[in-house]
Amino acid sequence: MSKANLLHTDNNMKITLFSEVSVGISANSILFVVHLCKLLHENKPKPIDLYVAFFSITQLMLLITMGLIALDVFMPWGRWDSTTCQSLIYLHRLLRGLTFCATCLLNVLWTITLSPRSSCLTKFKHKSPHHISGAFLFFCVLYMSFSSHLLVSIIATFNSTSDNFLYVTQSCSILPVSYSRTSILSTMMTMREAFLIGLMALSSGYVVVLLWRHKKQARHLHSTSLSSTASPEQRATRTIMLLMGFFVVLYILDTVIFQARLKFKDVSTFFCVKIIMSHSYATFSPFVFICNDKYMIKFVTSMCGRIVNV
Repeated sequence: MSKANLLHTDNNMKITLFSEVSVGISANSILFVVHLCKLLHENKPKPIDLYVAFFSITQLMLLITMGLIALDVFMPWGRWDSTTCQSLIYLHRLLRGLTFCATCLLNVLWTITLSPRSSCLTKFKHKSPHHISGAFLFFCVLYMSFSSHLLVSIIATFNSTSDNFLYVTQSCSILPVSYSRTSILSTMMTMREAFLIGLMALSSGYVVVLLWRHKKQARHLHSTSLSSTASPEQRATRTIMLLMGFFVVLYILDTVIFQARLKFKDVSTFFCVKIIMSHSYATFSPFVFICNDKYMIKFVTSMCGRIVNV
């Protein structure tokens, strides 16, 4: 049985993937709507709300694109042409890169926002939104250029059993690429991702050190123990660390599964698991924000109450 038929009949993978995409779209929609309301109703909206809204809309678009691609993997309603294949897969790759970038820049912005007045980062507090916007535009152009080879290498295939192409969906495949070109692209992507992960690790570590110093000073000033209620700084630090840890673990697992897929000649099981693993961060990261933000908790609780009353 061909890979296309195996994927088409694999109901467990199909249900898991579409459930993941549905949950992710719902969670990111709630996150986007809440922060958009905050931006529209507050007199002086916080820059962090703007970037969380952008972060959620990027992940929302990524999951919608993935849902369309998954339809062609599991429930094809007709063959796509080369233009459709190139457009959707290029957009999906670009959005994945922008999600990676947005996570990194969100960590950096949080670090600058939480830094004390005595910190060397104070001078960036008023300029950080502009600098981060510029950095994001730079990474947009960078990711667009890195993914541009897909506009040439992605084609519509009508013979899904061919071993000359790397399977993407039942309509789309990737043309064989030379070893030297693959090595160059892999090296550039590895350097880019290592830089962003390193930047996230530095910013997260800096915030943890700041919080530890803050708690030490507070205990020194107040002889009594601190309240069990977490401060906004503690909640923000917890959010940063959870996002960072979750992202790194999923990134490592995704890389391992990708290498296994190549080693075992693109087995359909590895292909499906990689799709699910690649989008787990976009699906579950909104819950980190929802669970650590009092405003989000109140919004979700009130919305659930209205649904129950209806």
